[in-house]
Amino acid sequence: MASAPKDKDGKSASSRIDQQMIRDLADLLNETGLTEIEWSEGALKVRVTKGGMVAAPVYAPAPAMPAASAPAAAAAAGGDADLNNHAGAVKSPMVGTVYVAAEPGAAPFIKVGDTVNAGQTLLIVEAMKTMNPITAHKGGRVSRILIENQQPIEFGQVLLIIE
Repeated sequence: MASAPKDKDGKSASSRIDQQMIRDLADLLNETGLTEIEWSEGALKVRVTKGGMVAAPVYAPAPAMPAASAPAAAAAAGGDADLNNHAGAVKSPMVGTVYVAAEPGAAPFIKVGDTVNAGQTLLIVEAMKTMNPITAHKGGRVSRILIENQQPIEFGQVLLIIE
């Protein structure tokens, strides 16, 4: 019978796994409604899933993307690197769909030129059927809004600029 791989201290990989961390990851699954979470550090990888079934990936053609909007076209035309490093850049903390108002037909949370306070709700990002408010990390004037309502967004994408 082959033995488990050992680390430099002579411990097997399985003995290095922190059982409390696994419990914490499982609790996080329950709190967020996720069905799977994975964590890795170096060669150690931990995946916690819930439900017992692994869904096979579905390969479908990607939907056609609409033509770039004016804000998106301006951002793509250049200056993206500058915006990523801007001190007032508000970046998305997750992948999802952005909403500029609390509900359809309601006034947007902010407009270009508005003065905002730290902690004020700027946008909402829907991720996994959960609405997540995106708040201002600092007070100031909204100088640019780089997204449109109901636009899909990526993690780390610059959403707007506060001067």
